[in-house]
Amino acid sequence: MSSFPSGPIQLVEGRALVVAGEDIDTDRIIPARFLKCVSFDALGDQVFADDRKELNGEHPFDQARFQGALILMVNGNFGCGSSREHAPQALMRWGIRAVVGVSFAEIFFGNCLALGIPCMTAAPDQIKAIQALVQADPSRSWSLNLEEMKLSTEEESWEVAVDSGPGEMLRSGRWDATSQLLDNGPQVDALMEHMPYLNGFQAVL
Repeated sequence: MSSFPSGPIQLVEGRALVVAGEDIDTDRIIPARFLKCVSFDALGDQVFADDRKELNGEHPFDQARFQGALILMVNGNFGCGSSREHAPQALMRWGIRAVVGVSFAEIFFGNCLALGIPCMTAAPDQIKAIQALVQADPSRSWSLNLEEMKLSTEEESWEVAVDSGPGEMLRSGRWDATSQLLDNGPQVDALMEHMPYLNGFQAVL
């Protein structure tokens, strides 16, 4: 499994896997019974838990040919349903570093952005063609370039899209609040020195 995202995200390269179907909701991505966890660490093992149990080892997340894939190819309205942040957390901890599909539920998209997981879109016919290539050759390497806004293999490339604001946040690293905080440590320290509630002062009511 690759390291978690951090800083600017301009390129995601690796193998891909497909989870096909419209309106795949967050309860399918991570069933509600797993929301009681104290930390997100173990969620990668539980991603698509019910679907995987039903398919008895034949789910894409269980198939040996897709192990180690970094880019998830989906269809329309992926991540709909509840707003649970556990869904992108589970995908990330399994190893997913980018998702490409027809469309995404707004809250799921925002939760992915907060983790540095690009959710890029393309036309339905393009997504079907891409999914067919992944299924035909899971060993194929893919390149998702956020600067050029393209998803490519050695042989072909497709234009992908993301709104300008989230795209710039990913490319610049501004999605990563922790890194921004660490990079601006002196400014944070200076600000804290002038905070009355951090320096023994009592507010006057």
